Amino acid sequence: MDQLLHHLRHLGFTEMESKIMVELARQGSASGYEVAKRLGVSRSNVYATLQRLEQRGFLRCGAGEPAKYSVLKPEEMTRMISGQMRDSLNYVQSSMPQHEPEKPAFYNIEGDKKVFETLKRQLAEAKHEIVIDVWREEIESLHEDLQQAEERGVRLLWSCEEGEGMLEQPLPWPGMSAYADGEGRKFSLVVDRCWCMLGMRAQGSVTQAVVTEHPVMTGLLLNHFAQDLVLFELEQDMGEVLEARYGRRYERLSAQYWSKPTEGNGSS
Repeated sequence: MDQLLHHLRHLGFTEMESKIMVELARQGSASGYEVAKRLGVSRSNVYATLQRLEQRGFLRCGAGEPAKYSVLKPEEMTRMISGQMRDSLNYVQSSMPQHEPEKPAFYNIEGDKKVFETLKRQLAEAKHEIVIDVWREEIESLHEDLQQAEERGVRLLWSCEEGEGMLEQPLPWPGMSAYADGEGRKFSLVVDRCWCMLGMRAQGSVTQAVVTEHPVMTGLLLNHFAQDLVLFELEQDMGEVLEARYGRRYERLSAQYWSKPTEGNGSS
C-alpha cells in the first residue's frame, strides 16, 4: 500500500487524492460519506477532492442519491496519465527558451554515483561512436549501457586495461610521490568525438572525473587511445624484439624522456 501511494504521489497526485483513489479501487464504488468514514478524514475535504478528481477525468460519478464515485480501471488511468505527461513534455521541449547559460570549458564531478550517472546518461545519448579506455572493473559496470549503444548502431572502440602491458606510466622524479601511490584506476571516454570524461577510481578514495567538450582534450584522448592500440599491436608482433633492445617495459627508452633533467641539460 505504501509503495502504491508513493508512486501515485510521484505521478502528481496529493496524499488525499492517492488515498481516495486506492480506496475507491478497492471498494468498486462509494459515496463521499463512505470514503470519509473509511479513511477517517473530514467529509468536506473528501467531497472537494472527489469533485477535483472527477473534473480531471480520473473518477466517474454515478446518478442517484447519494452520488457514488468509481475510479478508472488501472490501464485506463495509466494510459490517460501517460498521454498527459507526454503532451506536457513535448510542450516544454518545444516552448522552453533555447538560450543556455555559458558552460565552463571543464567541470569536475566527485563521487562514484554522480560520475557513473553522468557517464551512463551520455552513453545513452551517443549517436555515432564511443571510444572507451577503462579497467575491467569499470567495463563490467558499463557492459549493459555499451551493449545498448551497439544495438542502436553506435560504433564502439574500447581498450580494457589489466595492468599487464609492457608500457607503464612514467615514474615520478626523485623526491616526488606518484599520484594516489599508483593504486588508482584511470579511465577515459570520448563520445561522438565531442564529449569526453577523464577520471580515476581507487579503493578508499573519492572517485573523481573531469568532463569537457573542449576539442583539445577530446583530441588528446583520441590520440592517446590510438597510440595505445598501436603500441599494443607492436607488442603482439615484436614483443621479444622490443624487450631485447629497450628492456622490459621500455625502461631504457622512456628514461630518455621521463628522467629528471640535470641542470643545464635541457631536452627538446
